Amino acid sequence: MGKQSSWNIKKTVSTNIVPVVFTVLCLVGAIIAEASPFFLLSSVITRLARNLLLVFSLIIPVVTGLGLNFGIVLGAMAAQIALIAVVHWNITGLGGFTVAALLSVPISILFGWLTGKVLNKAKGNEMITSMMLGFFANGLYQLLFLFILGGVIPMKNDTIMLPSGIGIKNTVSLKGLKYALDNVIMISHDSLAIPVFTFIITALLALAIRFLLQTKLGQELRCVGQDMNIAATSGIDVDKMRIIAVILSTVLAAWGQLIHLQNIGILQTYGSHEQVGLFAVASILIGGASVTKATIGQAVLGTFLFHLLFIISPMAGQKLVGEPQVGEYFRAFVAYGVIGVSLGLHAWQKQQARKNKLEDI
Repeated sequence: MGKQSSWNIKKTVSTNIVPVVFTVLCLVGAIIAEASPFFLLSSVITRLARNLLLVFSLIIPVVTGLGLNFGIVLGAMAAQIALIAVVHWNITGLGGFTVAALLSVPISILFGWLTGKVLNKAKGNEMITSMMLGFFANGLYQLLFLFILGGVIPMKNDTIMLPSGIGIKNTVSLKGLKYALDNVIMISHDSLAIPVFTFIITALLALAIRFLLQTKLGQELRCVGQDMNIAATSGIDVDKMRIIAVILSTVLAAWGQLIHLQNIGILQTYGSHEQVGLFAVASILIGGASVTKATIGQAVLGTFLFHLLFIISPMAGQKLVGEPQVGEYFRAFVAYGVIGVSLGLHAWQKQQARKNKLEDI
C-alpha cells in the first residue's frame, strides 16, 4: 500500500513537473524577498484579472490541433485599433469599453480568418507560422498608425495625433476608459482591490469555452485536433474547423487585451501588443499545458504562477545582489525558457511516438 501511494505521488509529480518546479521557485523567491503575503495577494489578483482572458484564448486552438497560437497578437492589435477609434470619438466609461469590445469583433474576425487561411497552408508548422504572422502584422499595424492615419486617412485630434498631424503618438492616455470594467463591481480593503465584475466576465467566458467544447462544434474541433485524416474521413470540413478555432481565439484575445488595457489606463501604441503572445503562451505552459492539451484549470494555475514569479523575482534580485534588474532578466529567461523546453519536449514525444509505431509494425 505504501509503495503504491509512493508510486502515485511520484507519477503525479513527474506528470506535473513544470507547475511543481515553478511553485517551488515562487516559494523560494518569496522567502528570499521577504515579501508580505498581503502585498503578493493584492498584486497577483490585479494581474490575474488583467491577463486571464488572454491566456484562455489559447485553449481552443490547442484542442483543435493548431498548437499554441502566437497569432493572438493580431487579436491584441484589433483591440488597440478599436481603442484608438473610441478615444478619438471621445466615448468614455463602460459605454466606451462596450463600443470598443463590439468594434473589435469584426476586425478580429477578419484577422482570425486571414490567419486561419495562412495556417491551413502551413499544416504541421502552425506555431512558427503564427509567430511570423505576428511580426508581419506588426509591420502593417505600424504603417497604419505611423503613416496612413493622418497621411492617407484624414484624422484630426491633437490629443492622440503627433504634432505633424500624421501618425498616432507613442503613448495614448485611456483616462476615460481606465477601470471602466473593473469599477462596475469592485471590492476594496486597504491596498487590496478585487475587480469582481471583471472576474465574473472572465469566468463566464471560460464557461462559454467549456460549453462550446461539449457541443457538436466542439466535438468536431476535438476530432480535428486528434487526427485530421480521420476527421476528414468522417465528413468534417477540417480547414473550416481550423479557421473557426483561430477566429474564436482572435476574438477572445481582442477582448482580453481590452480588459488588460482598461486596467492599466495607458496604451503604448507601438508596444502594448508585442509581448502578448509570448507571456500568454509561457503562462499556460507553466500551468502544465502542452501544445496538444490545455484546460481552463491549467490556464488559471499557470497565469497565477507566472505572474507571481514576475512580482517576486525583482524583489528577490534586490535582496540577493542589490540589483532588481537581475529579476527582470530572470523572468525574461523564464518566459523564453519554458516555451523552448516545452516545444523541445513536444518534438521528442512526437519522435518517440513515431518510433513506437514503427516498432509495432
